[in-house]
Amino acid sequence: MSEKNKLMSLTDAVKKFVHDGDLISLGGFSATLCPMATVHEIIRQKIKHLHIAACSNGQAVDELIGGGCVERIEIAYGGNGRFAPTCLHFRKAIEQGSLKVEDYSNYQMTLRFMAGAMGVPFLPTYSSLGTDIVNKWGFGEEYRAQDERLPLKKLVIKDNPFNRTDKIDKLVLVPALQPDVTIIHAQKADALGNVSLKGLVYSDLEQVKASKNVIVTCEEIVETDELRCNPEYNQIISFQVSAVVEVPWGAYPTAVPSYYDYDPAFLLHFYPKVAKDSIEWQKYLDEYIVGVKDRQEFLQLIGTERLDSLRADAVCGYNPELKRR
Repeated sequence: MSEKNKLMSLTDAVKKFVHDGDLISLGGFSATLCPMATVHEIIRQKIKHLHIAACSNGQAVDELIGGGCVERIEIAYGGNGRFAPTCLHFRKAIEQGSLKVEDYSNYQMTLRFMAGAMGVPFLPTYSSLGTDIVNKWGFGEEYRAQDERLPLKKLVIKDNPFNRTDKIDKLVLVPALQPDVTIIHAQKADALGNVSLKGLVYSDLEQVKASKNVIVTCEEIVETDELRCNPEYNQIISFQVSAVVEVPWGAYPTAVPSYYDYDPAFLLHFYPKVAKDSIEWQKYLDEYIVGVKDRQEFLQLIGTERLDSLRADAVCGYNPELKRR
């Protein structure tokens, strides 16, 4: 049986696999490998009431929330480091009560995706013992009881059943996550859905394996034989992927190791100016997201000179000449 070609346009991939109210998992970490092209397409298609799950994501989460797409989120950290220790749309929505949020540690979120990938209902950890993560719940038990897609409890503290009676050892049991769709950005993929990921992969692999559907955007589509030249990077296999979309600069303004760095000028302007001011955000939304038909038109607004200044060094994988302050 021949393998299936999974190439799609970004518009078609989002239309087919992302729907109102879905549980969406976003790959990447803070200002690296965020699937920004897909985020913009979701906003353009006016998809609403999303339930987002992520480990530590900054730009993708913040723009989705600012675009009015997100109803609730489970996350360890919503920020972009020094640019935004806490992302501004994320923070504002929580303060205004328009976004329900439940927090876990990064390790716990990864374990939750791992449990989903393994098909088990939970996994144990010591992570968060002695912290308010255990005590503070974003979703109350009554709220959970009304939605069968939510676990009845945020987590459960249990004695370790394998310890000797003279040593009481507590464990935190965290519930599995199985997203409707996981969205990641990668360096390379082939038309069949085999994906090459370089650099830190964060929890992207666990998220992909846990998910019912997976959309992969990538910098370039290559022949399968090219992927075979570096098999150690091919950590996502065709049967795990639902759609593949070639989107050069698909993570901008965040970084893609070996291709381009994050854009400090963009982020330094975005957080103090655009995300903080509702009028400026609406202008950005109208001009750069809703006002363009696709990623190519967005990139034309950014400009080739600016993009070229971010290109990564072939050896170190980032841009050592980039002015980051």
